Amino acid sequence: AYFIGEDTPKMTGITDPPLPIGYQYDYINAEVIERDMTVKNGLLTLPHGTQYRILVLPQLETMRPGLLKKIRQLVQAGAVVMGPAPRRSPSLQNQPEADKEVERIADELWGDIDEKSAKFRFFGKGTVINGMNMEEAMAFIKCVPDCKLPKDNSIHYGHRALKNGTEIYFISNQTNKEQIITPEFRVKGMQPELWEPTTGYTRLLPAFDDKNGVTAVPLKLAPFESAFIVFRHKSGEKATSYNPEANYPATQLVADLSRNWTVTFDPLRGGPSEPVRFDSLKDWTTFSDNAIKYYSGTAIYENHFTIDSLWNTHEITIDLGKLTAMGKVYINDSYAGGVWTYPYRLKITPFLKKGTNTVKIEIVNNWMNRLIGDLNLPQSQRTTWCFVNPYNKDSTLQPSGLFGPVTLCTSCGIGNIHYNH
Repeated sequence: AYFIGEDTPKMTGITDPPLPIGYQYDYINAEVIERDMTVKNGLLTLPHGTQYRILVLPQLETMRPGLLKKIRQLVQAGAVVMGPAPRRSPSLQNQPEADKEVERIADELWGDIDEKSAKFRFFGKGTVINGMNMEEAMAFIKCVPDCKLPKDNSIHYGHRALKNGTEIYFISNQTNKEQIITPEFRVKGMQPELWEPTTGYTRLLPAFDDKNGVTAVPLKLAPFESAFIVFRHKSGEKATSYNPEANYPATQLVADLSRNWTVTFDPLRGGPSEPVRFDSLKDWTTFSDNAIKYYSGTAIYENHFTIDSLWNTHEITIDLGKLTAMGKVYINDSYAGGVWTYPYRLKITPFLKKGTNTVKIEIVNNWMNRLIGDLNLPQSQRTTWCFVNPYNKDSTLQPSGLFGPVTLCTSCGIGNIHYNH
């Protein structure tokens, strides 16, 4: 918890010294410290349950006597406080006694701490630290990262602990590239699970390593993909595999649906008046037909495939590959779900039937390309307008449509499936 200080009215602060990757922080003001903060089991605790290992003071020489008294009480009860000793009060109230009281309490707490030699001091059940960086301070109090991640800050995380012992981590790939990582979670003796945020699909992650008070879990994240890693059950036995592939079993391709689609555009949105045959999936902006090139709105892709037999014990997934910007999938006219970010895949087993199956995918982009296309038309023929248009007639178009490859996959085979061309 970084204390923002009392020098001027403000709502936020700075992280000084900076916090290493793998820890979370909040800014906190004097009112919350004085009114709400207590110590439970050595942790600074707020009434709603949020807890902190360290209270970090700003590089200021001022603090009101009342706040400093509360900080002394917290340290006495077992808190860890880090930062320089205040020397005077920022207020004119009760002067000069206020400044004297601040100096007296500060001497009591910080004592003979010297930033160059003696960088910490025990007081009551707690500790006062000054002169360390955050890596040194965390090592000193034996606080391993809550979630150890790559130091390039390419992966962000959040963490919430439930009262029933469940630990929920949210992991987010902030890059446009696939990331294979092995974060170390501050969790011991529990089975990791992966919960997909966009679909709610959940599954166990069999590959993990539980050692030294942390659990390392190999993960593979698609570009900009996010995932919940949930620990809610005790692990039956330690995993022996440390290979990411064990957590991401290879899928078996059972049908390639990347060719021969019938695509219907909305003529009221400037699209073609008749359905268009797509021999292969490609970007709308690559077409010479301006009704497709500049199309903005919903287009409906339709195709079909045949299943000779189904095994109830196997899960079948449709993977749309890549698209812009959102898609809705219907199997045999039943809605299977929507996708708008990686991974663009959905489970479709409950909607399949033996014999011929139809697949319909509604793809929608935004109006960027229509705005650009309209600027190439006479004013009287334009269908869009906006107060501030950041584009011109030569602006680069946004790739749009369903790019694929569209595939049906299973991790263990499903009998005989073939695609009707």
